[in-house]
Amino acid sequence: PMTARWGARRWMSGEEKKDSTHFGFKTVPEGLKKGLVGEVFTGVASNYDLMNDLMSGGVHRLWKDYFISCVQPVNGIKMLDVAGGTGDIAFRAVDYVRRNDNTNSTEIDVTVCDINEAMLEEGQKKVFERGYLTETGTDQVKFVQGDAEKLPFDDNEFDVYTIAFGLRNVTDIDQALAEAFRVLKPGGRYLCLEFSRVENPIVGPLYDLYSFNVIPAIGEIVAQNRDAYQYLVESIRKFPPQQELRKKMIQAGFHNAEYENVSVGVVAIHSGFKPLQQK
Repeated sequence: PMTARWGARRWMSGEEKKDSTHFGFKTVPEGLKKGLVGEVFTGVASNYDLMNDLMSGGVHRLWKDYFISCVQPVNGIKMLDVAGGTGDIAFRAVDYVRRNDNTNSTEIDVTVCDINEAMLEEGQKKVFERGYLTETGTDQVKFVQGDAEKLPFDDNEFDVYTIAFGLRNVTDIDQALAEAFRVLKPGGRYLCLEFSRVENPIVGPLYDLYSFNVIPAIGEIVAQNRDAYQYLVESIRKFPPQQELRKKMIQAGFHNAEYENVSVGVVAIHSGFKPLQQK
C-alpha cells in the first residue's frame, strides 16, 4: 500500500520543487501528499485506536480528556471536529456535556469531518456500539467526508472548531487555518491539539530515541505497517514549532492566539478566537 510513497521521488524535477511539500522527511509535489497521507490512514484505520494506546502507553487518552476540558462544550453549541474520523474528540464532547450539564437532554450538535472514508467508518461504528443516539434514535454525532483545506460547510456555521492530531497531515496549514476561520461564527473558538517540540535537553533525546525506534517497530508488529508509523513520527518533526504555529494563527485572523505545552511539549494545545467584528 505504500508503493506510491517511494515512487513519489521520481516525479520531482527542478521546476516541480517550487510547489513541493514534505511527506515525513521526504519532499514530494504538493499534489501527491493528500493521496500519500490517505494511504497511510486507510492502512492503519482498523488498528488506529489500539496503536495510539500502545505508542503512548494510553497517555493520548489523558491528552484528549484535557483537551476537551479546555474546549468546555455546552448544550446548544455547534461543534466541528476536523480530521477526527474515529470520533475520539466528538464522543468526548458529548460525554462532557452529559456529565456537566444539569438538564436531562444532550443538545450539543457535533459534526466530524474527515477526508478518509476508512477512518470515518471506524467512527460511525462506535455511534451504535456505544449508544451515542438521541431520544428519537438519531445520531448524536454526524460524520461527513471532507477536506480540511476545502470544508463542505457554509461561512459562520460553527461555534467551536477542533482538530486533534490532524493539522500536521494537511498539505497547506495556512489554507486549513483559513478554512477554520471561515466556517467559525464571529466569536467562535479554534482549538488544536497536536504533537509539538520538546525543548527539554534531557527529555528531548530520549523522546527521539523512542519515537524513531520503538514506534515504527510497534507499527510493524501490530499493524504490519512500519512505513505508516515511520511517516507519523517524521510528520511530527516536520510540523511547525509552537511559536511558529501561533504566528500562522494570527496571520489567519485569529485573536488571543495562545498555546499551552502539555507533557513538556510532547503535545501542545493552541487556541484562538474569530473576532466578533470583521475588518
